[in-house]
Amino acid sequence: MLELKNISFTVDDNGVKKQIIRDLSLKIENGRFVVITGPNGSGKSTLARIIMGIERPTSGKIFFDGSDITDLSITERARLGISFAFQQPVRFKGIKVHDLLRLASGKELSVAQACKYLSEVGLCARDYVNREINSSLSGGELKRIEIATLLARGTKLSVFDEPEAGIDLWSFQNLIRIFENMRRDIKDSSIVIISHQERILRIADQIVLISDGEIKKTGTSDEVLPELIGTTAAVNACDKLM
Repeated sequence: MLELKNISFTVDDNGVKKQIIRDLSLKIENGRFVVITGPNGSGKSTLARIIMGIERPTSGKIFFDGSDITDLSITERARLGISFAFQQPVRFKGIKVHDLLRLASGKELSVAQACKYLSEVGLCARDYVNREINSSLSGGELKRIEIATLLARGTKLSVFDEPEAGIDLWSFQNLIRIFENMRRDIKDSSIVIISHQERILRIADQIVLISDGEIKKTGTSDEVLPELIGTTAAVNACDKLM
């Protein structure tokens, strides 16, 4: 379980203190598919980076499986089983997909095992397992390979920062199917997605609506989405691809 207690985050904007996250508290139970949404500039991506340790909170505490991880580094959090998927996945020139999956798993990984993870994200394994992770791959292909690395790691908590960013409609439709499968197969792990796409919001177990660095509402998709759609906030929070 992930627990954020009274998290605040302040930055210095040309000598002026600007509060991005304001005394935010949130619990994410194991086995949950959670989507954090809100208008642009609401602090949701900053919150994701705080969870991973990319940013440190100005105040407050972060607990993971009952242990205080507030001061732990990105590497230390990764060792505990927390993974982070960036809006724009990194390209690794000279590294093949099979090698990346092997590194992610932390063990020797056969071609057959690597192909299994690629198949789970809808990629034809024989076409990708020996591909180099370079500019020849599209944004959608990179996103799916990145998700395959998370599956190979078998992490307890996977955090995705706006996974729909920079991909076309066809890739987005495949991404939705992958998330639907991940939600169906989720057990003792948790998935947190930062998103403003309605189709992702609809498959969430829990939606957390953030505005001005504060949680405005949290609940199931059935509880939150009807109120969100059609409001002024929804214009920013639920732009549709379809």
